[in-house]
Amino acid sequence: MKKRFLILLLCVTALGINSCSDDLNTAPITELTLDELLASDPNAVEGLVSRLYASYALTGPSGPGSSDIVSPDAGEGAFLRAILNLQDFTSDAMKNRWGDDGLDQLTTTSNWDQNNKFFRLFYDRAYYTIPQCNNFLQALEIADFPNEENIVAETRFLRALAYYNLIDVFGKGVKATEENFGQSEPLPEATRQELFDYVESELLAIEPVISTTSNYGRANRYVVDMLLAKLYMNAEVYTGVSYWNEAAFYVNKIINEGPYSLDPNFIKLFSADNDGSPEIIFPLLAESLTSQSFGNTTYIVNGSLSADTMPLSQFGATQGWTGHRATSGWYGLFGSSATDLAASNDVRASLFWTDGHNFDMADYRTWVDGFPSTKFRNTTSDGSGTPVDFSSTDFPFYRLADVYLMYAELAVRGAANTNMGDALTYVNDVRDRSNADLISMGDLSLDFIIDERGRELNLEGHRRSDLIRFGRFTGGTYNWPWKGGAADGTSIPDTYKLFPIPATALQANPNLTQNPGY
Repeated sequence: MKKRFLILLLCVTALGINSCSDDLNTAPITELTLDELLASDPNAVEGLVSRLYASYALTGPSGPGSSDIVSPDAGEGAFLRAILNLQDFTSDAMKNRWGDDGLDQLTTTSNWDQNNKFFRLFYDRAYYTIPQCNNFLQALEIADFPNEENIVAETRFLRALAYYNLIDVFGKGVKATEENFGQSEPLPEATRQELFDYVESELLAIEPVISTTSNYGRANRYVVDMLLAKLYMNAEVYTGVSYWNEAAFYVNKIINEGPYSLDPNFIKLFSADNDGSPEIIFPLLAESLTSQSFGNTTYIVNGSLSADTMPLSQFGATQGWTGHRATSGWYGLFGSSATDLAASNDVRASLFWTDGHNFDMADYRTWVDGFPSTKFRNTTSDGSGTPVDFSSTDFPFYRLADVYLMYAELAVRGAANTNMGDALTYVNDVRDRSNADLISMGDLSLDFIIDERGRELNLEGHRRSDLIRFGRFTGGTYNWPWKGGAADGTSIPDTYKLFPIPATALQANPNLTQNPGY
């Protein structure tokens, strides 16, 4: 099923896609009317909506060197690569040693400004996806086709997901919809509250009508529930008002009504055969032959390997880019030395390469300082597989263990329809799956939960948002290696809870204003 879906992504060539230089300037998704497309190909709608999903999985329609947006390096413009750069490298989880201008500032959480290309690439990716969805929704209004209600709901979900990420990282933008698609005048700036309200209303509208089942890699009701739960979990950060009870409602729906269960094999979740995992709620697809990208899990696997210190073939790779290493802010959650990690019975502690590497990261640009993460690999869960250039491992964008830890956090925060007994059970289910020691009720606190989220979910695009929600990202009460550009970490200003609006966006739309502090 996975391979058929990916081939479909690449076979849709009637899209006429160009790069975008402002928030509305994108070429139409197709130069034909939908009726004309349907007349020539009854499956055209499925192909077109698949191309919208591809905006999250691929960089462009013509292989790893193509890009939907203006980018000197196609791989840098990928959605997943941007999420990892902005969520994991800016936090205590990961650091990169390449010294690239822009990436260096992210990895040291310092000297952020509006000219950083990685802020622009993430902004442009979102405002590439949003108008494509708007264009498609306009076309869908005047055509009849099978499964129409569900296709519309999926498209609105993909648009809402792009807006959610804008809310999280930039805190503002413009509200481009199918109603104002094609408008020549620059749109007014939309505040974080306005975008929050819009995303909430969109998700609440589609949640009752989208199917409870879907093909692998497509959205269904529980995927929508997950995005609603994420929106509400972070609502206090986004709006100043907590929505813990609302978050709990959708977390409970996923747990009690969804068809998901914890995968008994933690390593399988990050291996090439993870498309068979019962735990993954929503993946970003990858395939080493038919959907090659330098921006999907290839960026994680190849970027975390180096032939200087590691056997590439053990992880199913032919290339090692000598780039990413975890810091003691992550692997220190399992112990204070490489010996501690080796002695741990927690499977998750074993997913760092320690041979030839130093526990302390004295210099983030030195490859052997810090432990590379081997969480993701190109081999299957039994270790088999021929080494490849590009990864076939899907990225588990949403999975059940995250939901269980969200429930536990909500219970500790006192959300309605949660209880500490179930919270303890869910946390211990997550830990038991990795053979970690079980905890008691006295251990279950917010401090424990943020650490457990790190142990379980780091390198999955959550960490910066989690640290902000727990009040640990800015200031100096919690420091990690190279925070603020200092080896031992130092305080950073509260303005770093948001990234600067890119200079190109400000130039393209005079209605946009810069975030405070930049």
